Amino acid sequence: MAQRNTWQRERVREALAGARGFVSAQSLHATLRDENTGIGLATVYRALAGLAANGEADSLQSPEGESLYRACISAGHHHHLICRTCGKTVEIEATDVEDWARRTASAHGFSQAEHIVDIFGYCSACTAGAGERDPD
Repeated sequence: MAQRNTWQRERVREALAGARGFVSAQSLHATLRDENTGIGLATVYRALAGLAANGEADSLQSPEGESLYRACISAGHHHHLICRTCGKTVEIEATDVEDWARRTASAHGFSQAEHIVDIFGYCSACTAGAGERDPD
């Protein structure tokens, strides 16, 4: 079912495009609330879900389990490197991961398998700023 393109959804899209890195629905709602838009949290959640479903936003789950969103930069399937400190995100292609996913699905009798791969770590700027981090 297609979502209507309302002014609220357009404003959520604009706010998401202006956000740095991945953001939660609550964080985006706080920004919109501070701008006195009158857009409710439920509307933000619906708009983000629609944008993600239409490929206009990337969606991922943080290591803590929270859904995060970002305006989509690349069309098509891709993966992310995400800094745990500053949220810097780099879109990457991962041919080896794609090949492995197809082989693994096929070996178990699955077809049309989908996957999500996001790699969390520390970017070079955050690593340099905090000194060497303890290995995980």
